[in-house]
Amino acid sequence: MALNPSLTLRVTMQSRRSTSQSARRFTPAFLEITRMSNTVTLIASGDLRESANRVCWQAQQDMEAALGRAFQQHGWNIQRAHAFDESAGHGFISSQKQGMNVFRDIDPDAPLVVAEAVWQYSHHVLAGLMSHRGPILTVANWSGQWPGLVGMLNLNGSLTKAGVKYSSLWSETFQDDWFNQRLKQWLDTGVVDHDTSHVHALDTGQLSDDVKQLGRNIAQTLRRDKAIMGVFDEGCMGMFNAIIPDHLLNPLGVFKERLSQSALYHEAMQVSDAEAQAVRDWLDRAGMTFHTGPTHETDLTDAQILDQCRTYIAAVRIADDFGCDCIGIQYQQGLKDLLPASDLVEGMLNDSDRPPVNSRDGSRELYAGAPVTHFNEVDECAGLDGLLTQRVHAALGQPVENTLHDLRWSDNDQSGTVEEEVWVLEISGAVPASHFEGGWSAAEGFRQPPMYFPSGGSTIRGISKPGPIVWSRVFVEDNRLKMDLGRATVVELPREETERRWNSTTPQWPIMHAVLHGVSRNQMMARHKANHIQVAYAHSEADADRAMLAKACAAAELGVDVSLCGVECHRSSQ
Repeated sequence: MALNPSLTLRVTMQSRRSTSQSARRFTPAFLEITRMSNTVTLIASGDLRESANRVCWQAQQDMEAALGRAFQQHGWNIQRAHAFDESAGHGFISSQKQGMNVFRDIDPDAPLVVAEAVWQYSHHVLAGLMSHRGPILTVANWSGQWPGLVGMLNLNGSLTKAGVKYSSLWSETFQDDWFNQRLKQWLDTGVVDHDTSHVHALDTGQLSDDVKQLGRNIAQTLRRDKAIMGVFDEGCMGMFNAIIPDHLLNPLGVFKERLSQSALYHEAMQVSDAEAQAVRDWLDRAGMTFHTGPTHETDLTDAQILDQCRTYIAAVRIADDFGCDCIGIQYQQGLKDLLPASDLVEGMLNDSDRPPVNSRDGSRELYAGAPVTHFNEVDECAGLDGLLTQRVHAALGQPVENTLHDLRWSDNDQSGTVEEEVWVLEISGAVPASHFEGGWSAAEGFRQPPMYFPSGGSTIRGISKPGPIVWSRVFVEDNRLKMDLGRATVVELPREETERRWNSTTPQWPIMHAVLHGVSRNQMMARHKANHIQVAYAHSEADADRAMLAKACAAAELGVDVSLCGVECHRSSQ
């Protein structure tokens, strides 16, 4: 992967081990006390939506049973801190208040396991975990069925931001040697060691002058001219890790415009039927296929799509009203009872090729020919990343469309097409159709599952095209902004294998088949401090290398702690 004659990127293959940055050692006396009972306490954080908790409960039960057997093999028992609720139909902690009540009865010095087989709201348990003194282990089942891995990564990112010490494990069966060796280590010492040798602090001294200058120019322009991040109600789905404190964001030249979902709803209701229909007509002409039906409760309906078109127009107009450089819609809570899901809206916003939106008086087109960079689920870390990505890629003449995905799950390619393990990256909204081969003509619209969205709404389903990408993540740790960057290749898999992966996850959502460069599955899980990962395409491998390093330089110039994952810069000996 050549960058220029004097600089290359080397994929790292070291095997040295390092201790998780979020772990701590416990004293022998403390550990001896915990061993006396040979019992660990288990909690399970769940969704705020009871319909999702009920549907996903069986998977959680299966996971906890397998986890219990693994602990028993080491001579330990698991004691659940909260019982199955007959009236609710599940055994999850489903609110912040319930979480606080549960923690009142937990010994603050007990070894504690947070077991996750589903998406969970981190704030349900964050208050209790922040004051817990005993060793904490977050555990997820390696399964794509429900986003348990995604939920655990969100909790890990939230704990990291909060400064809570924890260890983390994951497994498909909880019987493999890798898991059991590390489980024993946690039971013996209170911590788990993971290999993070793929992480390298950015050394700008190893970069070419033109790359450094480009990054410096982008950072200086941002600081001088400032930028506005429009936030439609902060704090979606308990994602504490997705909120950047103002005192960390403002020195970069980025300031929040705190907007309201109620204002977005009101503005959407002011959009005329003709304006909404014009957006739908544009999508139809572009070739998007909508799978509609007559029943609002279970089908995607034309009325739902029109309301999404209204929300799209409203979002662009409000962004223009406040001069926003990027915006984030909360997406799930709040508006879900008033409007269809914003998936279709977000995908349109993030694409340069999108239906035009005029000002209210019709005098001008808003953000003509450019995306209105949108960060799904009001993930402000993704918003800052998306803002930098768009500016860097525009300066380099690379595709500016970028999006976050859930780091959902990975598996071996069962078709044998690709030797490496392939990650499934999925997100229900925000994906631009430009990421599909064929653009909008390759996009399909399916109804969001009713257990999440009673008012429905179309997704933008498609298969991401093969090609080189840059991946990245901004996160908060030690009261500092940090950024991890790496390289990956999106691969093409046979349709049968794609369908297997869709059916193993969420078939209504868009999918990206990604092979990470120089980062193993376990290394990624050990290091990544978020449920989300930002991705952007480049025209070539060399272009992707250059875009990654330019963004790294821009972030570093802004004062962000930058690490390269899986690749490191070094001077050529030639």
